[in-house]
Amino acid sequence: MTYRLFYSPGACSMAAHIVLEDVQADFTLEHVDLAQGANHRPEYLAINPKARVPALGIPGQARVLTELHAILVYLARQYPQAGLLPHGDPLAEARCHEWLGWLSGWVHGTGYGGIWRPERFSAETAHHEAIRSHARRTISAACQVIEQQFADGRRWALPGGCTVVDPFLLVLYRWGNRIGLEMRKDCPAWTDASLRLAERPAVQAVLRREAVSLDG
Repeated sequence: MTYRLFYSPGACSMAAHIVLEDVQADFTLEHVDLAQGANHRPEYLAINPKARVPALGIPGQARVLTELHAILVYLARQYPQAGLLPHGDPLAEARCHEWLGWLSGWVHGTGYGGIWRPERFSAETAHHEAIRSHARRTISAACQVIEQQFADGRRWALPGGCTVVDPFLLVLYRWGNRIGLEMRKDCPAWTDASLRLAERPAVQAVLRREAVSLDG
């Protein structure tokens, strides 16, 4: 079974790319150039009317699977031997969804969405700078919440090992560097966890393939 991942280098789709590589799935990549607006072109809208990445083409399915949260959970369940989603413990699995929901909706959607897509929050261009400033404060506060989780020296976001939460956190760590936050100084524990995760062969392969680095 060969999946098709519609992605853009360094976007949140990188988390799905890492998981596909980590579980050693058969997959192909379809580059959607967000910087050039390729996600709004008719040929991509015919595939994903939401005009977002990632989207995952699944053999035998007419519709792609969208939304990073859904894709990560689907892949983890398809490859249970990888242990990327807790099984047999409802609370542990709920904690995983707790992370994914907050990262997707608040940190990514409200935080980085406010910085990079202020027009989603107001059509008035005069409001955009205030939206960006507020979004930056939102991200800084969220980074400290994440830092506190890793401050006890844990290796992964959840006890028991690497889950689909960790690649998503890696993307957001990289984005913090990208917008000029002092991640190494202000988030040392999260930095350590991110650097350890980046040593995994799957992560190394994806960083090379997407031609990006943790420094943004």
